[in-house]
Amino acid sequence: MKVALIHDYLKEYGGAERVLEVLHRLYPEAPVYTAFVDYAGLGTARSRFAGWDIRTTHAQHIPGIAQRHHTLRFLIPYFWESLDFSEFDLVISSSSGYLSKSVLTRPETRHITYCHTPPRYLWGYTKSQTSHWYKHLYETWVNSSLRQYDFYTSQRVDRFVANSQEVARRIAKFYGRAAEVIPPPVTVRGKGEAGNQYYLYVGRLTRPKQVELAVQACDRLKRPLWIVGTGSEEARLQAIASPDIRFLGFVLDDEKMSEIYAGAKGLIFPCAYEDFGIVPIEAMGHGVPVIALAQGGVKESVLDRKTGLFFKEPTVESLCNAIEEFEGLCFSSRTCIERAEEFSESVFVSKVQQFISQALKEHKLFLGSVFD
Repeated sequence: MKVALIHDYLKEYGGAERVLEVLHRLYPEAPVYTAFVDYAGLGTARSRFAGWDIRTTHAQHIPGIAQRHHTLRFLIPYFWESLDFSEFDLVISSSSGYLSKSVLTRPETRHITYCHTPPRYLWGYTKSQTSHWYKHLYETWVNSSLRQYDFYTSQRVDRFVANSQEVARRIAKFYGRAAEVIPPPVTVRGKGEAGNQYYLYVGRLTRPKQVELAVQACDRLKRPLWIVGTGSEEARLQAIASPDIRFLGFVLDDEKMSEIYAGAKGLIFPCAYEDFGIVPIEAMGHGVPVIALAQGGVKESVLDRKTGLFFKEPTVESLCNAIEEFEGLCFSSRTCIERAEEFSESVFVSKVQQFISQALKEHKLFLGSVFD
């Protein structure tokens, strides 16, 4: 059986790329098709993909594509539909905002999509930040066309896998398709206890992550906060933060991250409508409880008042109240770790293998009935 893996693009290292890594370990001989690779943006994480058979689309030849890929998203159909998958029996796409599920396959080829989310910018989960009318007009035009295209190409997929019930509901609403839910793999250390030195935020520094809520709440309560990650909001956040807020940048080394988690009394996760949320599970895997905004997939992983605490409103006041309540509760590190282990890589691999096996059997029976 010839297998191909597809991924939106390799520009940064995050949860979607971890899923791709595990899928590649399942199918190490499979080529990986991706729109483009930005080795500079990947930084030290590019070593994780060393030795892979990576095949890019025509996007790779466009100067500055890593910085302009969103502006040039009207070319997405051309990028994916120009690829030839006629030699493959199984195609597994890891798809989100860049629509890698749009590829064309033969009727005999089984196409399974692991959907991290339908594109948030197409379906109302993010809003344009531009103040220029002509840019807004351009985005409205492009997004309207791509939204229709996204729905159309979603019907090409044979079977959908969603990373959470939250995303499965989006797939049903926007595509009219059912999806099997298999949470992404999370590295669980299985040891550790929460510290008492600082609160912690780990993740990208972008507007949807709402990191300013954590910064402002900790400033107001005079609690130390350590921030791990980089992104477009970094300079703005540094400008409004007090000296008690430490920005550590991007940390790839697992041992260093373990040391950081060891000193944290709790992880603050203020992200808006997160698709799944790997970071809270990583924190629980280190024995660290979570303070999370009660939106999105994180509600499926954090157990309220057992492995963390939810705050209901995306406001500084709501988060401050949650932090003060959190400090009056007692959380078991062992309970946090046991919960995280339910999302381990071995669990993911077992579920994916079972799903693919069943999907291939069903496809074979379907083709047999069609061609008999």
